[in-house]
Amino acid sequence: MIVLIDNGHGKDTAGKRSPDGRLLEYAYAREIALRVEKALCEMGYGGTRIVPEENDIPLPERCSRVNDICNKSGTDNVILISIHCNAAGNGLQWMSARGWEAWTSVGDTNADMLATCLYDAAEKAGFKMRKDMTDGDPDKEGHLYILKHTLCPAVLTENLFQDNREDVEYLLSEEGKEQITKLHVDGIIKYIREYVEAD
Repeated sequence: MIVLIDNGHGKDTAGKRSPDGRLLEYAYAREIALRVEKALCEMGYGGTRIVPEENDIPLPERCSRVNDICNKSGTDNVILISIHCNAAGNGLQWMSARGWEAWTSVGDTNADMLATCLYDAAEKAGFKMRKDMTDGDPDKEGHLYILKHTLCPAVLTENLFQDNREDVEYLLSEEGKEQITKLHVDGIIKYIREYVEAD
């Protein structure tokens, strides 16, 4: 199983930061992606970032990188996790929204099972959960480009809110970084063990 990790936005993307400028989403997502990649490799699972660059790689190029790997290795042998931080406002003031959520493309897909494994790991970590159970599973569904235009099961995670003061303090703490990393690793491994290796 090839685990692909998308770092989200680049350093040249406008906004995408906490109101006080301490948390920069592009830098945070890259740090977590590196930690996830390292942890997966240490446990014998491969993890590969699709955006090693720091600048913002356009979504069509990111999807092309994913799909090239899918075409070479087989769609059933690849999964994608896109790591982000959420925001409730325009980034200029602190907001009250909090919690962890994940998104998949519309419809019943293998990505739903991957997202559920990630939700289970996030819930075990004690995060406030943001769910949509209308279709029987917790993930939210939408037409997000990175999810809609990649061939493999793909999940976008929104790791707390970069415009909530308490969330930012936690995200920037070592404990927070370890827990965000752990939930991704645990969720990915659960999916592989239950839905890939079990077949």
